[in-house]
Amino acid sequence: MADAAAKSQEPKIEILSTSNFYIEITLQGSLEKIDGYFMECSGLSRSQEVIEIVEVTPQIWGRNGTTKGRVIRTKIPGNVKSDNITLKQGLNISMTMWKWLKAVEDGNWSKQLRDGDITVYDQSATEKARFRFNGAWPVRYKISDFKADGGEFAVTEVELSVTDFLRIS
Repeated sequence: MADAAAKSQEPKIEILSTSNFYIEITLQGSLEKIDGYFMECSGLSRSQEVIEIVEVTPQIWGRNGTTKGRVIRTKIPGNVKSDNITLKQGLNISMTMWKWLKAVEDGNWSKQLRDGDITVYDQSATEKARFRFNGAWPVRYKISDFKADGGEFAVTEVELSVTDFLRIS
């Protein structure tokens, strides 16, 4: 009986789908309910540099006992870096993202830093993972090409520089 209770309390492993996500950014001065609906999100990466220290230590080598240096390499953790995040959405009438980029261009960079969350859901729409980015500001705003014979939706890409990218749950 105790074994059955223990097994029922074990966490179930579920592979999360890449299609069930929500991105939340609140922009200062926005009068819109939601600042953007995003269809794609990429660049979610955090890495740590490796510092390699090389030392030459004295060693006694061979039968005649001569001293020669031996190279010793040690790797230690360095600075942590978060990559830029790229968000894609359908081109719409909202000027919110463009105004954010323009505010940074106009020299108000330090006042435009924003935080946001990327939430991933399971198949039953229950939150299963949350990632937070801090200190975000737009570095690029790109619109897809227009073609007279095309039938695709116009897409806007907004690339954000972020200070931190963290998994919080």
